[in-house]
Amino acid sequence: MSRLLTIWMMAVMFAGAGMTAASATPSIAVDVGTGKVLSHEDAFARWYPASLTKLMTAYVAFRALANGQVTLNSPVRMTLNASKEPPSKMGYKPGSVMTLNTALNIMLVKSANDVAVAVGEAIGGSEAAFVQRMNAEAQRLGMFGSHFANPNGLHDPNNYSTARDLAVLAVQIRREFPQYAHYFATEAIDPGKGKKIQANYNILLGRFDGADGMKTGFVCASGFNLIGSATRNGRTIVAVVLGESRQETRAAKAAQLIAEGFRIGGKGAPTLATLRPYGANLAEATNLRAALCNQQALADRWDGRDVEGKLKINSPYIYAMTREPRAVPVGLIAAAPVAKPGSIDISQVPIPLPRPNRLPASTQAAVN
Repeated sequence: MSRLLTIWMMAVMFAGAGMTAASATPSIAVDVGTGKVLSHEDAFARWYPASLTKLMTAYVAFRALANGQVTLNSPVRMTLNASKEPPSKMGYKPGSVMTLNTALNIMLVKSANDVAVAVGEAIGGSEAAFVQRMNAEAQRLGMFGSHFANPNGLHDPNNYSTARDLAVLAVQIRREFPQYAHYFATEAIDPGKGKKIQANYNILLGRFDGADGMKTGFVCASGFNLIGSATRNGRTIVAVVLGESRQETRAAKAAQLIAEGFRIGGKGAPTLATLRPYGANLAEATNLRAALCNQQALADRWDGRDVEGKLKINSPYIYAMTREPRAVPVGLIAAAPVAKPGSIDISQVPIPLPRPNRLPASTQAAVN
């Protein structure tokens, strides 16, 4: 029996036994060139994508670039609305201006929530209008198990997706916009002015053979998510891993799926278009907050580090980075305006915009 057939039969058995997303971490591996699904587990289970949401924000931005609405040099202004987003964030003051090119680098490497909202406002005119475009693109691409509520992935019950849908998005980005692949492969950003270089949260970059993207995500409700990609001998494989309990395990699982994918030709495998929905947990996302954001879970994650606080990764596919990450310089083209004494700083005046239903800021967790 072929390995591919074995994987397929296991998936069917798990689905038939009522296996829920709470007892497994959804995943899928896909050959970008052929669209063949090389492995999958709970691929249609609804899940909170966290910062994997920023892939759709980037995709909408790429579409705006393609139709001439904006250029990479177009200004992205930090509004008061965007500046209020919780970490991870750049912390630029309202009125600060960067180019879209800089904003994409910051959003996809540091996973800055404030910059993601600023990008959405710059392209959509408002955050709400941009979210409408995100959902329109999702429907156009056939991401029927997805709905987006904001541009950054901060937890919202109405911001959800599936491993299969996220693979559809990742493959589409790689196929439609290969000229922008470098944004997802950037190892670090350098804010300059003596500030610390900030490395990409994607552990695969610089540590896994052929790794070239794409994005990580975490909120308490979702667990640790990762879309990883690698290219070897002209063949690119994307793996989506959702709901892991640690940064290390999401990277190790993605590395294993990709490595195994390179060994599988995919003959007879279904494609993303022909893979039929399965499983029982398709209409309600699992919330991992209680399991992953209690004091014991936080302590356990620290126990997974060495004496210097560095992650210990148990994977035969991931090796230590023996050099500093390659950083792309980022910065503003205009600082926030300084209000004159007695005047009103208009950058501090909030613009009334409809907002998605959000949890209180005190319950939010950093997205990365």
